[in-house]
Amino acid sequence: MASSFERYQKRRLISSYFSVILSIFLVLFLLGSLGLFLINSEKISNNFRENIPMSLYFKDKATPEDFAKFEEALKSAPYIKDFKFVHKDSAAIDQQEVIGEDFVHFLGFNPLQNSYDIHFKGEYVIKDSIKSIEIVFKENELIEDVVYDQQLVELVNENITKITFWVLVVSGVFAFISFLLINSSLRLSVYAKRFIIKTMQMVGATKSFIRKPFIWTSVKLGMIGSILAILGVLGIAYYVDSKFPTLLILEDTQSLFIVCGGIFIVGIIITYISTFFATQRFLNLKSDDLY
Repeated sequence: MASSFERYQKRRLISSYFSVILSIFLVLFLLGSLGLFLINSEKISNNFRENIPMSLYFKDKATPEDFAKFEEALKSAPYIKDFKFVHKDSAAIDQQEVIGEDFVHFLGFNPLQNSYDIHFKGEYVIKDSIKSIEIVFKENELIEDVVYDQQLVELVNENITKITFWVLVVSGVFAFISFLLINSSLRLSVYAKRFIIKTMQMVGATKSFIRKPFIWTSVKLGMIGSILAILGVLGIAYYVDSKFPTLLILEDTQSLFIVCGGIFIVGIIITYISTFFATQRFLNLKSDDLY
């Protein structure tokens, strides 16, 4: 029957292992989430850009044949994501619902124009590209006006650049903090067994033989923490994909594999390096310095 001291030591050991796994899970989960964002940053930024519409208003002299020809040109254009034709009668009905009055009946005619609402592919929604596209549309004599929120385009691109930069900075900081946290947890775990290490060394065990079980135990803890972090990141990816299905994050299996594989490898490398140096430190200490 185990003594109370042995049960205490067992509980203490389990608590130590739990702390290490929790530390590894938290830091790798944060790093993995940031990594997932960075890998998909271009896709996320394009998603924001593609929601900025451009409206083309046609003159009344434009015929259905002109619209059909224009639509064929839009379908073949490499920068078009999608477009929608808005008949002036439909636009009038929508406007009446907004203002709450039948302005067509009041004026005696419909002052609105037939138009197209166009969304561009994200890589083209930047200042120079969208300006060039605007110039091309204005060269069409049937188009009376081209309207889009130029300030919003510039603001979105500026903010995306800033966010990406700061995410990189935060990722670097978290990577450094993660190493310190995991290293501290593992050092404490090894510290609790410093007398065992010195005893094994005194009876003739080599340094590599002493290090091996400590490193293997830590690596296993790192694997467990990494797997938990991977599950957490996959949960985040599933949640984001359900909220923003156009991003297709779950369908990008290559990016998910890179992030999950990176989490697993980093978990193993950090625990291996930390445990190696922690055990090495106590192996090099004199017996009197252990107290």
